[in-house]
Amino acid sequence: MMKSKGDEDEYWNSSKFKAFTFDDEDDEFSKLKESKQAVNSIRRLVEEDDDEDDVEKVSWSGEPVGSISWSVKETATSSQRTDREPAFPKINTNTPSMPKSNSGYSLSSLFKGETHRTDETAFSDSSVRMYAPELRKPKSEYKDYISDWSPEETVQRMQQGKTVSLEKFRSLQDKLLLLDYAVSAYDGNVITAILIYLKRTLCKEVLFRELESRQTALRHFINYLMETRDQRLLLELHRALGRTEDVALLQYKEHLSIADENKRRDFLKSCLSLPFSPEDSTHIQDHYTLLERQIIIEVRKYNMEIFQKFPRKASILNMPLITTLYYCCFYHYNESEGTFSSPANVRQTFRISDKQYFVTALAARAKLKAWFDVDALFTSKNWLGFTRKKSPLSFQRVVDILHKNSAPTQVLQEYVGLVDNAELRISLAQKHKCHDIVINTYRDLKDRQLLLEYRGKVERGSAEERKINELLNNQQIRWKN
Repeated sequence: MMKSKGDEDEYWNSSKFKAFTFDDEDDEFSKLKESKQAVNSIRRLVEEDDDEDDVEKVSWSGEPVGSISWSVKETATSSQRTDREPAFPKINTNTPSMPKSNSGYSLSSLFKGETHRTDETAFSDSSVRMYAPELRKPKSEYKDYISDWSPEETVQRMQQGKTVSLEKFRSLQDKLLLLDYAVSAYDGNVITAILIYLKRTLCKEVLFRELESRQTALRHFINYLMETRDQRLLLELHRALGRTEDVALLQYKEHLSIADENKRRDFLKSCLSLPFSPEDSTHIQDHYTLLERQIIIEVRKYNMEIFQKFPRKASILNMPLITTLYYCCFYHYNESEGTFSSPANVRQTFRISDKQYFVTALAARAKLKAWFDVDALFTSKNWLGFTRKKSPLSFQRVVDILHKNSAPTQVLQEYVGLVDNAELRISLAQKHKCHDIVINTYRDLKDRQLLLEYRGKVERGSAEERKINELLNNQQIRWKN
């Protein structure tokens, strides 16, 4: 059904809906502008009322905010606060001042488009720094620093590894109580720490007198002085306690710091008059005599041909006694007993035992491959004039020494045959390939089966195989198997 033009106009004018036009957006924008103008007019009215009724803002001191005196004081106060932390939270001065009204809202701020901030949000602003006064620690925690501890409590805290100050204990009684509690605690580290403090704060006479009645603390103090190499104070301590032998030993140890051998010899000679015990006096005398002899032997090193054939690797000076004996057995073995470098003279002077001399001489002569001298060491005569092999060592040990010095099989075989135990003799003979010793031992045991087994171990056509065959074919031997 078609409507006339007049009916359509009446419909659109009477309906709440409007026909579409391209000017709709402009109509909306114009309405927004009209609304904004209305708001601005109301804001101007409110500002006029605020200006008339505004209450003058004052500071805490009662002076108007913004005045010249207020600005001067505010500047001085801010400069002082930079030097120390404020006792109250520091508020940013750029934040808007709060109105006098108790209401949380302001018409002027609403119409100006500003966002209202409550007290809580103002203080939580990221640009505002909060400061709080530092709380004091409990008094009990300050005791570590003011040393408010008794001697017993101080020792207990030292055992726990806590830092304490001993400077508070100034009287002799307190210092000795510290030492006694430390000794009763059986803690060597604490005892040493307190002794170091007493050494620094007490005179030597008082310290030595008190330590004499405290033997445990005295031993710790002596050990501490030895570790720190305080020889001077250690000597004074021993003298004060009447320990003459300890004083002599400490003086004797000073020879270790003397590099020149002649000066060391003279120093050792001066030590002979010190009050040593009888046993220690003998050792000091031997030390002096040995160094004096080493100096004499050292001079003769260039006068013998053996030094050119076997150059030595080190000087003989300040060497131990056994090293000196080995040196003499190696380079001066055939010298007469009257010379200082003779091994026999050294043996007699320093009372070296037969076994020690035998082992040293055997090692030195075997090193030189002097097998004739080695054999002479074992040869001895009985009262009838018969000679036989004799050794203060077991022949098993002799074989080991000779083998280490690359002795030939003929030499080893002679001493392997002198081993008493048959099983051990066979084991050594097989180890060092002394076939004759093995064959003769099986023959003496009359063990045909072992001899047949050993024939398979020797080289075919060798003298050892022929000897085994001769024994197996010997009808006079009564084999046990």
